[in-house]
Formats: sequence, structure tokens, C-alpha cells
Amino acid sequence: MQSILLRKPSQALLIFTRNPEPGKCKTRLAASIGDQSALDIYRFLLTHTARIATEVHVADKFVYFSEHVGDGSFWNPSVFHFRLQSGDELGSRMRNAFQEAFTLGYTRVIIIGSDLYDLSPEDLQEAFERLDEHEVVLGPASDGGYYLLGLKVLIPELFENKAWGTDSVFEDTLKDLESSDTYVLPVRNDVDRYEDIAGNPIFESIINRTDE
Repeated sequence: MQSILLRKPSQALLIFTRNPEPGKCKTRLAASIGDQSALDIYRFLLTHTARIATEVHVADKFVYFSEHVGDGSFWNPSVFHFRLQSGDELGSRMRNAFQEAFTLGYTRVIIIGSDLYDLSPEDLQEAFERLDEHEVVLGPASDGGYYLLGLKVLIPELFENKAWGTDSVFEDTLKDLESSDTYVLPVRNDVDRYEDIAGNPIFESIINRTDE
């Protein structure tokens, strides 16, 4: 059970996730290793993300599902609030999630994905601490996107005119933040392609187990 004394209800952690269904998640990874192996790896990443988020006691936690609200298989309902993403594309879906959090009264909101094996509870803790001191916190991903965005107020232009899923997203976002006090976190590697996990014994064992 989470300690009430450690929690700061003014903070929210939003986790964007795809429902783990064959052929609908990690499609770029699946192109190299097959749908089943990609699904198994994504399930592993969901478990990892849920674990590290559970260890962060300074925020309320919301899971935003892509297609339908999940059944709690990976996300403990006593820890996470369940929501459904709304919007036509990733930018509008993230904007709507931030807007909902601010409408609920949260004053510091961070959003992450669910495909970051590099991410730790300490990374999330630092992000909230930096958001206390700065207007925006941004975590660049090694592929040119970003893995974390923290805001105190909604900045609509961050979610507009972006080529989501390409290597220009981080730089384009920084341009929108030229007049904002932004703290940039260390680069982390998200898992999108086989090159992101090649040689990692944990992921290779998942692939080999699937192939058996």
C-alpha cells in the first residue's frame, strides 16, 4: 500500500500505452522479429513500466490505453487510474490527457510512454523535482523523439505540427519552448526497432523463448 504521507496529490504521472494485441503494438520491431516476439517484449516492457511507476510515491498515476480500458493485467487498479486516450493522432491524444489532468486540479503533470527499459524510478523522481524548479521538463530519446514531457500549464503548440514517430520531434519541440524555462533530462533509449535491443541478453532470451 502506498504511503499517504509521501504522496503529493498536486502531481500526476500519465502513462500512454497500447493495448498488447498481436500485430497492433511494436510494429517496427515486429518487422524484424515477428509479431509474437514483439508482443512478448512489449508485455515485458509494460511490466517494467508498471513496476518503476509503482515505486514513485510522489504522484497520482494514470494509465491511458489506446483502444480500450485494460483489465488490470499489468496495471494494479489500486495503484493506477485507468483512462482511454481520445484524439485523432498522438499529439491531440497527449494534449487531451494533459488538459484532463489540469482540469482535475493537478499542477505538475508528467507524461511517459511504456516502452522504456532504460527508465528508472529515480529518473521519474528527478523529473518531478526538476518540474518544481522549471516550467517544463523534457526527456530526449535516442531516436530523436522524447520519452518524457512535464508541464505546469498546457502549452498547445507542443502538440501541433509534429511528425510524430520521426527523428525531428525533440528538436521541433525545443523550438516551441525557446521562451520557456526548460530542463532537459539525460537521453534514454526507447524500444522501437530491433537495433534498440540487439545484443541485450534479456530481450534476446525473450525472442529465443518465443521461437522455441
